[in-house]
Amino acid sequence: MKHLRKSFPFFIAPALIAYILVVIVPFIMGIVYSFTDWKGAYVADWWVGLENYKIALTGAEFLYSLRLTLLFTICNVILVNILAFSLALLVTRGFKGSNFFRTTFFLPNVIGGLILGYIWKFVFDVVFDKMLYNATFMEGFRYWLQDEKKAFWALVIVATWQMAGYMMIIYIAAIQNIPEELLEAADVDGAKFFTKLKHIIMPLVTQAFTVTIFLTLSNSFKLLDANLSLTRGEPGRTTELLALHIFKTGQEYGRYGLAQAQSIIFFLMIAAVTLVQVYYSKKKEIES
Repeated sequence: MKHLRKSFPFFIAPALIAYILVVIVPFIMGIVYSFTDWKGAYVADWWVGLENYKIALTGAEFLYSLRLTLLFTICNVILVNILAFSLALLVTRGFKGSNFFRTTFFLPNVIGGLILGYIWKFVFDVVFDKMLYNATFMEGFRYWLQDEKKAFWALVIVATWQMAGYMMIIYIAAIQNIPEELLEAADVDGAKFFTKLKHIIMPLVTQAFTVTIFLTLSNSFKLLDANLSLTRGEPGRTTELLALHIFKTGQEYGRYGLAQAQSIIFFLMIAAVTLVQVYYSKKKEIES
C-alpha cells in the first residue's frame, strides 16, 4: 500500500503537467493580455488597464451577441432535453430494433461541429431549395440561411440535432437504473404510462436532469464550430453568437486584447450561470 502511495504522483504527473501547460498557463496569460493592447502577431506594447473591459461591456455588437446567445441557450436547453428525454423513453420500451435506434440517434454527436455545419448548410441551401423550388405552398420552408429569423432557428435545429443523442444516453442510463419492482407494482395497480412518468420515472431521474441541463447549458453558451460553418453569423450578424463574435474580434479584426477581455467576461458569465443551475438542481434533488 505504501509503495502504491509513493508511485501515485508519477502516474498523475504527466496528465497534471499537460493540464497546467495547456489550460492553466494559457488562461492566466489570457487574463494578463486582456489588460493590454495585444495585436496577436507581437507582444503587447502598452498596458491599457480596464479599457478593453469597458469597450466590451458598452459595445453594441458584443451586447447584441450576448442577448442572442442567451436566447439561443434557452431555446436549445429546452428543446434538447425534451427531445433527448422523449427519445430515451422511446428506446427503453424494449421493442425490437431499439439498439439500432439508439445508435442512430447518438450518431450526430460523433460528427464534428464544423463538418455538421457544412452538411446542414448543404441541406438548407441546396436540398431544401431545389426540392421545394416549384412547391409554392411550401415557400415558407425555403431560404433558411438567407432569412434573419429562419437562420437563427436553423442554428437551433442543428445544435439540437447534434446534442440530443448524447443527452439521450444519460437519460437512458438513469431510466434503466429505476427498480423494475416499482414499475411492475405500478402496472399491477393499473397505473397508466403518464402516471408512471410523473410519479416514478421523472422523480427518479432528477440527477440525470441536473447533468444534462448543465451540459446543454455550457455547450450552448460555448457553441462556435457549427455557428462558424453553418451561418458565420449571417445574414447581417443576426446569428453571430458570442463565441463567434469573440473569434471574429481576434481573428478578423486583430484586436486580441479586446477578444481576451470578452473571453474573460464570457467565462465568468458561464461559470455563474452553471453554478446557479447546479445549485438549484441539487437543491431540488434533495427536496424530492
